[in-house]
Amino acid sequence: MSLPNTKTKLSTEIKPSKITIPKLFILLLGIMIMVAVYMVLPDQYSESARIMLAFLVLSVFYWTFEPVPIGLTAMIILVFMLLFNVVSTEVVYSGFSSPAVFLIIAGMMLARGVNDTPLTKRMAYLFLAKWGGTAKGLLASILIIPQAQSFFIPAAAVRTALILPIALMSLEAIGEKGKGNLTKMILLGVAFGGTISGTAVMTAAIGNILTVELLKEFLQINITYIQWFYYTFPLWLILIPTAWYVLLKWYPLEEGEKNFPHVVEEMNKKLRSLGKVNRQEKKCLAILILIVGLWFTEPWHGMHPSVPALIGVVLMALPGIGCSTWENLVKINFDTVLLMGVTLSLGYAFNQSGAAVLVGESLSVPWMIDLLSSPVLAVIVVLILTHILHLAVANVSTAVVTLIPIFIGLSAKAGTDPVLICMTASLACLHGYILVVESTPNVLVHSTGKIQQKEFLLPGLILTIIMSVLTLLMAVTWWNWIGLL
Repeated sequence: MSLPNTKTKLSTEIKPSKITIPKLFILLLGIMIMVAVYMVLPDQYSESARIMLAFLVLSVFYWTFEPVPIGLTAMIILVFMLLFNVVSTEVVYSGFSSPAVFLIIAGMMLARGVNDTPLTKRMAYLFLAKWGGTAKGLLASILIIPQAQSFFIPAAAVRTALILPIALMSLEAIGEKGKGNLTKMILLGVAFGGTISGTAVMTAAIGNILTVELLKEFLQINITYIQWFYYTFPLWLILIPTAWYVLLKWYPLEEGEKNFPHVVEEMNKKLRSLGKVNRQEKKCLAILILIVGLWFTEPWHGMHPSVPALIGVVLMALPGIGCSTWENLVKINFDTVLLMGVTLSLGYAFNQSGAAVLVGESLSVPWMIDLLSSPVLAVIVVLILTHILHLAVANVSTAVVTLIPIFIGLSAKAGTDPVLICMTASLACLHGYILVVESTPNVLVHSTGKIQQKEFLLPGLILTIIMSVLTLLMAVTWWNWIGLL
């Protein structure tokens, strides 16, 4: 029996990636910028700190302009750190041994398992069948659904990917009325709602997890799941109706465009087609309730949030108990895993190489220390600086891993609580509304081709300013009352 001609088959199915002239230019420009940064840094910086800062700039540049996939950029930075021996091999690989990486892996696997059941679709159809008959109700549903999902789907990209097709389906069902301002309003609602959904749930955004891990690594400060929720839920609750109001006002609709009762009928039809809640959905829901319950009770049992997530993955895959199969659960996006591991390794190496201390010292000018010495002024300064820098360092993970070590050093010199400073910076990094590249939900919505970058600019700027004001108000009231300010 002769074997099939696998060589011919592979040659027709697998094609090497092609490099375009613009991408090649960006790749070469990144290397030139990296070398330039190394050359211009002052001699008093140690060799390892200069190299580390050059690598950090290269990672920011590549992750912003994406000449190659984000996972490949992560691998390039990892190899560079190993080849140039900036820090020990153990430190370079240490990011991948962090429980945060396993939390991300487990979160993506949980999302796969949930998506194997009609549970998330049923939830969306229920919301839309109840409130989707008007523009106000449809937008509210699109904003609220990812907030509910954030408790059991720890990945903004997955939450957005689940709600985006349903939003597009609703607009298609609306017909002619669903074009123009309504399309822009609903799609921006998907993007902004996906970003807001990462605010109060620690496991719902990579930036949150990175902030917690870096505080633990540098200062041995442990922020639990319930603490994060306790600190941030006022901002989260206020931002949902705020985004709703901003989008409604920014995209006014004609009277005839505000009501579409046939959408409710369509959603009810979809619900009926799903039938009654089946056994798989019940199992899935029970597992998710267990995970969230363990996350909220972390102060009592002491398990890292990754442990309940991994327990959930095991339960979902077990025959007879779970709602999915192992073969499906392992089909996750390893670009995200590599991004998480390498950004953590960058943060650890940034600290170990002495680069964080040197940058902190360079920024420790008297006026900056004076501003950061006042908790209220510190919140204002950190919000402004972080929002500006986040426009340049578009990738949230890179922004967090770049800024948090620096702010930790500055807070120590200013005598300000590092948790206050780092929480503020983390929230500002998360809430990127102005540029498409500032958040994964923005990128996914923009990829539909139904909305352009210019549509994000002004409503995004308004929401960014409002978010900053609300964070400051939360600091002087809620954080002050609970002793964080």
